[in-house]
Amino acid sequence: MVNSEDFGKRLQKIMEEHDLNATSFADAIEVGRSSISHILSGRNKPSLDFVLKVVESFPDVGIYWLLNGKGTYPNYDTPEKPLAKAKKTEPQNPAMPNLFDEQVRQPSVPLHHNNTNQDIERIVIFYKDGRFKSFLP
Repeated sequence: MVNSEDFGKRLQKIMEEHDLNATSFADAIEVGRSSISHILSGRNKPSLDFVLKVVESFPDVGIYWLLNGKGTYPNYDTPEKPLAKAKKTEPQNPAMPNLFDEQVRQPSVPLHHNNTNQDIERIVIFYKDGRFKSFLP
């Protein structure tokens, strides 16, 4: 069972190590700011989802240390974050370009569209985190 007060102290240590306040820490792990406040004060216990978000966002935090205080922090023997590994993998379909490749790709067609004989069907914007937006004219 997780001791809420000790968990809050370990969370505070992570924030200090990464030079973050409660607001920026909440933004980094994508939780509400009140969640951080309640956990730091000992009012609430952390959920499994909260713990996983911390460990996923900060690879130097070991889950065992975060939950029990046993082990070391920061843990420099941790592997890369899963997302960082995904960026380096080859695309599953060789015909498809790797959208996570960090090198800048030049567009295969000009960015301006002066030919009035062709209609634009849709515009797609790809983000580095894997999201995309599709726009219809």
